[in-house]
Order: sequence, then structure tokens, then C-alpha cells
Amino acid sequence: MGKKKEKQHETEQNGSSFSNEKHPKKKRKKGEKPKDQQNDCVSLANEIPTVSIALPGSIIDNVQSFELATRLAGQIARAATIFRIDEVVIFDNKSTSEDASTEIIENSDENESGAAFLMRILGYLETPQYLRKSLFPKHSSLRFVGLLPPLDAPHHLRKHEWASYREGITLENLDQGSTGSLVDVGLSKNVMIDQVLEPGKRVTVAMGTNRQLDAGLPRKIVPSSRPREDGMYWGYKVRYAPNISSVFKKCPYQGGYDHRIGTSEHGLVINSSELTLPSYRHLLIAFGGLAGLEECVEEDENLKGKNVRDIFDLYLNTCPHQGSRTIRTEEAIFISLQYFNEPINRVKN
Repeated sequence: MGKKKEKQHETEQNGSSFSNEKHPKKKRKKGEKPKDQQNDCVSLANEIPTVSIALPGSIIDNVQSFELATRLAGQIARAATIFRIDEVVIFDNKSTSEDASTEIIENSDENESGAAFLMRILGYLETPQYLRKSLFPKHSSLRFVGLLPPLDAPHHLRKHEWASYREGITLENLDQGSTGSLVDVGLSKNVMIDQVLEPGKRVTVAMGTNRQLDAGLPRKIVPSSRPREDGMYWGYKVRYAPNISSVFKKCPYQGGYDHRIGTSEHGLVINSSELTLPSYRHLLIAFGGLAGLEECVEEDENLKGKNVRDIFDLYLNTCPHQGSRTIRTEEAIFISLQYFNEPINRVKN
């Protein structure tokens, strides 16, 4: 698709040597994910089919203004939500470091990198409105988020709405002898859960059928994947990868991504209605930056000697006969996810 400016390239890796690599447990080092976040990754590893997208943080670099960069991030968040994407991976093009996602955000300053900026905006928009003030401290990168349209995802519930699950944040325990914790789930009153957790932690609460908040019945904490297991779309996770090879190596799903698709103007042209995807557990679609996936692969030291076609199961042109010389990444995501929507639904059904 577009050659120079942000091309749409969906990258799902092929059976390359690093795809299903298992990583032995190590002592926590600087930059390693905290234990609670590691557990959250483990909770993602289930047999429900998932779809992930990956894109480079460098797409922010040529945006003319801060406001436009924020709007670009908002378009990506909207696309991920509309097409029920489970994971968004933001990768750097040239980095060979092993920075963890928490560190790249926490250590960023007012002039943070494109990857950190995208992760902050995407994470903020995915978070239910009533939790944002508690989970996201004031930051200059968030100054234009009020201009963005809401995602209106199923877990972004209003105060008057009741659902089987709600996202919440644990609060300070006033009673030291308490056997539970209070959680703010965005209702008129906080709810009690049946375990003691540190304050400030985002959790998924099973609300049950009893709508009486004064009844004193403790609610249960469940894995964040539980609503998905019940057939609900429950937002996307955001993950950082220092380079494109780390997108695959650090996959949070057991067995890694088992089907990978890349898109390019040089890819194969197949009508969406004629595309047959194999049965998959975890599908990955990655998009290239200003110079496409080819440059992302060439600049990755871990992929020396490899061609883009070596690391994808499919390499497709999802928008043949384009009228513009370039297709921007935010445009490419909408175009490609719509292209894959029917083939993905055929696999699920």
C-alpha cells in the first residue's frame, strides 16, 4: 500500500525461530514487569481466539501538531474497539533495548517518545471514564484527550447501568482488621470484595445479580479475561515492544501468535470474500511505519538476513488500486481490519 508515509502493514509472524520461544523465569531486573502485571499477562493466555495488532510508535514523528497526534491516537483506539481487538502492541523501529512497557511510560518526560505517547493515549481511552483520574496522573500528553470521541466500549458503563462485570479500582482500607477491600466500580456506592488488595489496583469485579449495594454481600474479583469468556468484548490491552522481533518474542499468550499476516502494496491481492484463514488461537496483524514493514525488519538486529515474507504466513495488499500514493497508518488500520472482518468471523463461526 502507501510507500512513504505511514503504510498499512499488518504483520503476523510466520513460523520463525523466535515465535514460540519460551523464556525461563528469572529474578526481576530493572525494567521487568511487576508481578501483578505478569499475572495479568498470564490471564490473557486462554484458548479463546484473539486478534492483536502491532504498529510502530514512529508514526507520531511526522505529525504536524500535538493536537493532530492526539487525534491520530484516538482514531487507532476507535478502530481497535470497533473491530474488537484484544491487544495493541506499540513497537520501536530501531531500539535494541529491553525496556518494559511500564518503564517507558513512567520514565518519559514532557517530550516523550512516539511509542510512550501512543501507549499513554491508548491506555487512557481504554480505561472507563470513572477510573481515569485515579489511574492516570496529570501529563502534558493528555492535554487534548478531551477533544476525542469516546470509545463507548461495553465496559465503559454509566453510573445507572448494571452489568455482570464492572472495572474498578481498589481503595484504602479504613479497617485494618477487614477481611475484604472496598472497590470503586463507578456506581453510587463502593462495593466490598472478598479479599484484601493493595489500593490503586485496577480489577475486574463480578457483580452478580443482587443489585442492592447496601446488602453487605462481598463481590468477587475475576481475571480480566473472564468477560471475554462469557462472549463480551472487554477492551484491549496495550503492550510495548522495543523492536518488531520483540512483538513476537514477548507475546503474552501461551504458544505465541500462531498465525501472522503482513500487508503491503507489494503483497498478494486476494478479495476479502475469497480469503480463507486457518483456524487460529492468536492472530497478529502488524502495520509498518513511514517506510513500511520492510524497514522495520531491516533495522532489527535480531532479524538480520530475514525477508519480510520469511516472517509472515500471509503477505497481502488489502487496498489495491489506491488513488493516493500513500496510505496513512490510521487509515490502513481501518481499511485492513474491515478487510479481515469477514474472514475472521468465518473462522469464529
